[in-house]
Amino acid sequence: MNVLTRGTVVIDTERCKGCELCIPACRPGVLAMSEDVNGQGVHFPILFAGCTACRACREVCPDFVFEVYRFDEPQMIPDGDDDAERANA
Repeated sequence: MNVLTRGTVVIDTERCKGCELCIPACRPGVLAMSEDVNGQGVHFPILFAGCTACRACREVCPDFVFEVYRFDEPQMIPDGDDDAERANA
């Protein structure tokens, strides 16, 4: 299934301290915590298809790990069956 995506987020996973403030702040619900850990030994957020580039993650992050980019035109991106992964995150 394809998901309409209006933007994307680049996450500096090594700077993340795993506070998880971004997860509930994400209005479309496309952020989830990874099972992997960074160099500090903490879990970090990962992005699924469907980002609206609203910048809520960037605004709430105390460590400034997010760079948000809005596409000129919305794009259909394959979700890669992320719904099952999101439910288990």
